Amino acid sequence: MRILLTGGCGFIGSAVVRHLIRNTSHSVINIDKMTYAASESALEEALSSPRHALIRADIADAEAVCAAFAIHHPDAVMHLAAESHVDRSIDGPGAFVATNIVGTYNLLAAACAYWSGLAPEAKARFRFHHISTDEVFGALGPADPPFTEATPYFPRSPYSASKAAADHLARAWFHTYGLPTIVSNTTNNYGPWQFPEKLVPLILISALEGERLPVYGNGANRRDWLYVEDHAEALVRVLERGIPGATYCIGGRSPSSNLEIVLLICRLLDELAPDPRGPRSRLISFVADRPGHDFRYEIDPSSAEAALSWRARHDLTQGLRRTIGWYLTNQSWWKEIRATRYRGQRLGTAA
Repeated sequence: MRILLTGGCGFIGSAVVRHLIRNTSHSVINIDKMTYAASESALEEALSSPRHALIRADIADAEAVCAAFAIHHPDAVMHLAAESHVDRSIDGPGAFVATNIVGTYNLLAAACAYWSGLAPEAKARFRFHHISTDEVFGALGPADPPFTEATPYFPRSPYSASKAAADHLARAWFHTYGLPTIVSNTTNNYGPWQFPEKLVPLILISALEGERLPVYGNGANRRDWLYVEDHAEALVRVLERGIPGATYCIGGRSPSSNLEIVLLICRLLDELAPDPRGPRSRLISFVADRPGHDFRYEIDPSSAEAALSWRARHDLTQGLRRTIGWYLTNQSWWKEIRATRYRGQRLGTAA
């Protein structure tokens, strides 16, 4: 299968590319704008694989998107390209509208025109998998049941609103034009190659550097956490087994508060790389909460687990231990980012 994959040099996208090259026979046409959070290095062995091709292009450029379909003749699309940082969406929502809404429209329009011209057998096999977030569902209270595929949408930030719009477009192209789209929603991912503005790498790297560990509010906001390599495996199963028109909620069954995450990172880091100055928890600093900070997200992945014959392999402690080990081994990567490329405007949790 030839897969046109957008955002394949980003955090989750590169994990999907690595999984495809390592564990399947599929080939990947990787379209990436190469924004501040993208990294060619994250492709690892895919960079030299004959089954991977990197196209530097912006999905907000309709001409470039159409050219990718015309030149590479994909059998499927995996759409991961997105602006995804909530704080950045508050400071500059225009980029989120351009990429997450206009870019998704461009992909759907080009895919539909391409799909309409395929031979019947190829047309029946074609899939358009749109990858989204649980933030489109809004916030949960402490006693509310987790999100499912039937949860109504209630986005509350420019980021989540732009992703909700993209989800609705993908479903509209299925119902209106018959394009075989599939939507998956996931919760907070963590793991190797995550850009240092997000909660786990921000806390981990700050702790290694002996800097303060900023936590929004009182740290009680809760998220469900999923190791990125588990998510990559699930996404490929959605593409291979998913039913057009369906939605799959993919979660890790690891809900924790932001403060619990920070404390666990400190404990594991103290175990793996002790600090002679004392436990890293001494560095925790509570900062003013950000606008629109949703209290809780959590997914019930039961339906997706049954449909895909999949379940996350790593619990939170296992996944964080692997993640910390990777950041300890790959310090040159994140140190270069912090020295030359990091342009985060707020510190704090990215959840």
